[in-house]
Amino acid sequence: MPADSLKWYERVQQLDEIMVRSDKKKYSRKANPAVELMRKVIAARRDTRLSAHDYYHYCKYRKLTMAVNDISHDDFEKGMFAGIPGFFRQVELCPHNNKLILPVVVTEAYTQETFRKDPRDSKTIVRGYRSEGINKVFRSGGLITAALADFFPDIDIYDNRIRLLQQSFTSPIGDDALRFYRFTIVDTLSVGTDRCVRLRFMPDNILDFGFCGDIYVMDDSSYRVRRCELSVPKRGGVNFVDGLRILQEFGAAPGGEWVMTLDEMVGEFKMFDFLKKCIVIRTTHMGGHYFAALPDKLFRGFDKELVERGADRRDDSFWDMYRPVDLTPGERNLPEFMRNVKMMGRNNILLTALRSIVENYVEVGAGGREALVDIGPVNAIISNNSVDGFRTRIGGKTTANLNRHLFFNGYYAHGWKSRADYYKAELTYSFRPKIYTPEERPKRSITLTSVYDICFPGDRGVADPEHNMFTALTWGDTERMMTYNRQRLTFEREETWGLTSSLMITAEENMPRGKLMFTAATQSIRTTELRAGLRFAPGERFVATKRGRRRINRDVPVLTLTHAVGIDGFLGGGYDYNITELMFSNRFWMKSWGKVDVRLHAAAQWNSVPFPLLVIPSANQSYMLRDGMFNLMDNMEFLSDRCLSADITWDIGGKIFNRVPFVRDLRWRECLGVKAMWSSLTSKNNPYEAGCGTDGALMSFPDDVHVMSGSTPYVEIMAGVHNVFRFFDIEYVRRLTYLGHPTAKRQGVRFRFKLQF
Repeated sequence: MPADSLKWYERVQQLDEIMVRSDKKKYSRKANPAVELMRKVIAARRDTRLSAHDYYHYCKYRKLTMAVNDISHDDFEKGMFAGIPGFFRQVELCPHNNKLILPVVVTEAYTQETFRKDPRDSKTIVRGYRSEGINKVFRSGGLITAALADFFPDIDIYDNRIRLLQQSFTSPIGDDALRFYRFTIVDTLSVGTDRCVRLRFMPDNILDFGFCGDIYVMDDSSYRVRRCELSVPKRGGVNFVDGLRILQEFGAAPGGEWVMTLDEMVGEFKMFDFLKKCIVIRTTHMGGHYFAALPDKLFRGFDKELVERGADRRDDSFWDMYRPVDLTPGERNLPEFMRNVKMMGRNNILLTALRSIVENYVEVGAGGREALVDIGPVNAIISNNSVDGFRTRIGGKTTANLNRHLFFNGYYAHGWKSRADYYKAELTYSFRPKIYTPEERPKRSITLTSVYDICFPGDRGVADPEHNMFTALTWGDTERMMTYNRQRLTFEREETWGLTSSLMITAEENMPRGKLMFTAATQSIRTTELRAGLRFAPGERFVATKRGRRRINRDVPVLTLTHAVGIDGFLGGGYDYNITELMFSNRFWMKSWGKVDVRLHAAAQWNSVPFPLLVIPSANQSYMLRDGMFNLMDNMEFLSDRCLSADITWDIGGKIFNRVPFVRDLRWRECLGVKAMWSSLTSKNNPYEAGCGTDGALMSFPDDVHVMSGSTPYVEIMAGVHNVFRFFDIEYVRRLTYLGHPTAKRQGVRFRFKLQF
């Protein structure tokens, strides 16, 4: 419906001006007929939403297109697209904004949605899926399509909160809608054959994360929503949005049940002035609703999403049967256009350079074939630490184009000050064939690793301690380090519903470097360890990229439990020990007051061991912010065998700054946080307590290493400004306890680069 789409676009484009005018008028919720009507709509929504039924089943078709927006005459004569065969034919007129666009990504999915109220369960059966475009050019292209699906999900206005652009918005018919939005009755009109009351709404503060738009309510006693038009305006607090419009249509199913039939979203975005604008168009059609009882076999298993075999290889006849809307010419010709892009030498060089920056690896193929090896990581080629000084590294890994089951990963590094050589060699066998990388879900693999490198003692348990150019700029004590010579065999099994189990056996030798000393009699420690772990993250979504796995959604709880057993006398191990760790993380949305990220970590060393095997907290010695690490704690400042830590960050999302004149125009977002740790050291691991010094397992602690006194925790607080220039976070951190330690730093400034809506 091009004409209707353009009228819809033109109508919501006027809402910015309407919001400015309305913001200057006094608004009262008392004796307001619009508010009274919305109270009835909110009360009635519980009976009209789909989940009010005992069962439901329906079919859903979803198409998402990303395109370069507002193509101009100059683009045909110069620029990166000029000269590409078929460029002229690929450009088309967008019916939503009446501009020329160039489709670059299109995805389609046909699914069946099922639901049961008691016991509550739901399943999504993916019957067909296809994706074309630049996501096929990048090996990490799955990140593009997964991010698009997460940024622009199907939304349900019947929920209290609407998740969009990885932000949380108040629904116009949610429980908090009357406090967050201003409602006014506009007029009464017909939508199709239904008589409706049109209400207009907008946030109390136009810079809050909220919608503006129109809601059409049936003019009868049912108070059902017939149509809803939502918009995220340019003046809103969301980054990069030139305009975002959502249209939802509701109607009666054949049995009279009230259902959503259409969900359209059009978003226009511009990151920076020197980058082209982008438009994302999502169209979702629902139909075939069925509300009779469903067989229990449909709900067997823990998986929430079931993918039919061959769903990603459906032919044209399948899509012709189930696709309710035709592809546009630009969408249909996208595979041919991308082949033309890759065939051009100039663009191949540009794409190779762009891939190297984005993916952190350089692809190496032979004879025009797909990449057999990836060289990188690029950001780890040069680094620095106090022991090695200037450090260089070259590494790479094989891809599934060489073998779909067997993968090699390794590197060679050299410290120019220490003249030390380091290496890693890792061989992974995947029981399931992979498309490109062994990190693809689900993992069912055996991995053999041999590595010799250097790290901080607190990073001993980390699989791959970071050595790159961004962590080279440090503030604290970086001269106490140790080498690790590690041989490890790992078994890993991952379920698609969120459970991962692992078992690994490790033989490792550690030697002190720099200012770190063990004892005169002990120049190294050797351990043999058997470790078992469980990780549960229901609903977690991520993409396997060359950089590793990238989480797409952080709104799900993650629980990890591990236990490690040290075995004396086996494979050269010299110590018996037991270490238990429990970790939990989750994100909590505070309605219109932003989000709170919580990380909790508990660890216990149950045996008497030398200090490198005690619990050593992760201390960030870099000026770059790193999640889950203390920013003002020195390297090895505290040792313990019982430890509990908490990391709580509240991103307020500009709720306060948006009410400060001049500051609100900068779109800064305020952030507060606290990191705390409680720990203790039992007498069996304290070399200075009476009767413990003769224990052969213990070592004297290095200088400036401390044990926490009594119940006083280590605490540091943070106040930050995020979204500076839309890509930069700055945080001021201050330490509150144990300020008398010689190495204690009272305060500091940390930063990171981060793009977010």
